[in-house]
Amino acid sequence: MKNLWNDDTAEKLVADYAKKGVGRDLALRVYTTRLLGGVPQLVLHGGGNTSCKIKATDLVGDEWDVLCVKGSGWDMAVIEPQGLPAVKMGALLKARALDTLADEDMVALQRANLIDPSSPNPSVETLLHAFLPHKFVDHTHSTAILAIVDQEDSKPLVKTVFGSKMGYVPYIMPGFDLAKAAADVFDADPTVEGLILDKHGIFTFGDDARQAYDRMIHYVNVAEEYVARNAKPKAAKSALPAKLATPASIAPMLRGAVAVARGEGRFDRMISDFRTSEAIVDFINSAAIADYAGRGVSTPDLSIRIKTGPMAVPAPDADKIGDYKAVIKSHVDAFAKEYRAYFESNDALDDVKRTMLDPMPRLTLVPGLGMFGHGRTLKDARIASDVGEMWIEAVRGAEAIGRFHPLSKADLFPLEYWSLEQAKLASNKPKPLTGQVVLITGGAGAIGAATAKLFADNGAHAVVVDLDAEKAADSAKKAGNNSIGVAADITDPAQVRAAFDKAVAVFGGVDILVSNAGAAWEGRIGELDDALLRKSFELNFFAHQSVAQNAVRIMLEQGTGGVLLFNTSKQAVNPGPKFGAYGVPKAATLFLSRQYALDYGAHGIRSNAVNADRIRSGLLTDAMIASRSGARGVSEKEYMSGNLLGQEVTAQDVAQAFLHHALAERTTADVTTVDGGNIAAALR
Repeated sequence: MKNLWNDDTAEKLVADYAKKGVGRDLALRVYTTRLLGGVPQLVLHGGGNTSCKIKATDLVGDEWDVLCVKGSGWDMAVIEPQGLPAVKMGALLKARALDTLADEDMVALQRANLIDPSSPNPSVETLLHAFLPHKFVDHTHSTAILAIVDQEDSKPLVKTVFGSKMGYVPYIMPGFDLAKAAADVFDADPTVEGLILDKHGIFTFGDDARQAYDRMIHYVNVAEEYVARNAKPKAAKSALPAKLATPASIAPMLRGAVAVARGEGRFDRMISDFRTSEAIVDFINSAAIADYAGRGVSTPDLSIRIKTGPMAVPAPDADKIGDYKAVIKSHVDAFAKEYRAYFESNDALDDVKRTMLDPMPRLTLVPGLGMFGHGRTLKDARIASDVGEMWIEAVRGAEAIGRFHPLSKADLFPLEYWSLEQAKLASNKPKPLTGQVVLITGGAGAIGAATAKLFADNGAHAVVVDLDAEKAADSAKKAGNNSIGVAADITDPAQVRAAFDKAVAVFGGVDILVSNAGAAWEGRIGELDDALLRKSFELNFFAHQSVAQNAVRIMLEQGTGGVLLFNTSKQAVNPGPKFGAYGVPKAATLFLSRQYALDYGAHGIRSNAVNADRIRSGLLTDAMIASRSGARGVSEKEYMSGNLLGQEVTAQDVAQAFLHHALAERTTADVTTVDGGNIAAALR
């Protein structure tokens, strides 16, 4: 572990913050917090905290001794001073005399003593920081330390590795009791430079920011060196198939298997993030990987990210890929059954009312390939993958010097179902399309871009497909929610396949298709050049079929239904003069949408069309508006608002129609008209 302290960088930060009224101690606290937070082997997604004790002035000018401690929701790697809320020390220290303090009361005590009441909640380990007398305190979940403490008989090993320089604290769930126990251990030997918390992590402290940080890096290095020096030979590897299936071939199966069935064809879907490297594959190819996964998480706070631990599945044989979907399902079913038993047995031990979380795994290990993180959003899925990499490091180290023996699942349960965490989850309400992936063709045009933005705003991750790569990327960026842009000529089946493969690679699958791309050519039907008509059919019919085929291919593998949405245009039912090259293939596409509804309804795949007219877009340009209004003998304004409502219809209106169909769970084979009212184009 490299010591990243740099005098010049530290002093520059102090000077910069001084201009903003931030004192030297707090500035250096920010600096070393960032150093720790930027190393995943130390701190990962909230799994650590830091503090310093200074003086601060409240809103009426009174000065207080305060503890500035990491606040909830702040990333240590990019923390700012406001991410270390100041809490009055007097009240915190008085709490040590209490015999008990409920978690909710502890949070209330901390919030009641904030200097700034608008600050985020201080860390749940605030009292531990307060009860230690040192000015600076650092806490991490170092994977090297976990290799030492995740052993059955960890106490003597900690003594062997660290000698008398570090105190040992038996496992206690974070909160008031742990704070008191840790303080008692320090009081028993005030010469220690830090504390090793069994099954949990490490605290170091010092009189200044650098001393506390230096001690953290030093003792992590002591642990790393011990593991390296005493490592046993690697465990035996499992036998792999002669030909492995690809991640893309199994991702939709896996994504479908971990979706949470809500009954009557409804699912809470997950996003999947595939992660691989030489180190990942080397570890998960171990013959004992299922055993390791079943033992649990390397540090208890990971249960919030990957539940009771990963799920391991067999390596997929490319020659037997047709059977692999059932293999995945059997493993997911077994994981879920075991999780339900874990919940029910532990929940029955007291009278606390709890609601079981969904029982699906959040991390799947696939020998020969890598691992998949699962989450309701791409961010959550990536966090699960990040956690998986650090779980591997900790388990590899623990097995190298002994046997990986983490906290028991019975002891894990109170943390996973901690009232404070349950309150966070209860306040996190998913959006209507959370967990779903939408692929939109013509995604950089007016209708496509509006649809991508609206779907992303409602929780979906969008794959914006367009002929122009730069415009596709820009549309995806504007849509937000980690949407991606993909360049593709959708009249080329190979490029269509590649676009869907990209969706699978990034998100794990596809749930909604908005087949929107199109272009119009003018001319009387009897005088059209065959090549032009065929060109129109390639884009305005066959491209719709190509993208729908790919979407259905993935949806069937997922087994959770899906939605096909086609932009068919008013021309499909109410042709305009000199517009046959556009209208005839669009009419075929309208009936294509109904054929998909007929053929795939039994699989939960819905298919609907949106019949839009006169939308300003790349298709209906200013020049086209002038031409079409001329063909009808009306002004451009009259042409654009020539409907029963007398109002121009926008791309946003069409996007709303697509969203309606995406959410209308019991509607298929429907055509929704978005044209302001045109009786000639109205359907039944």
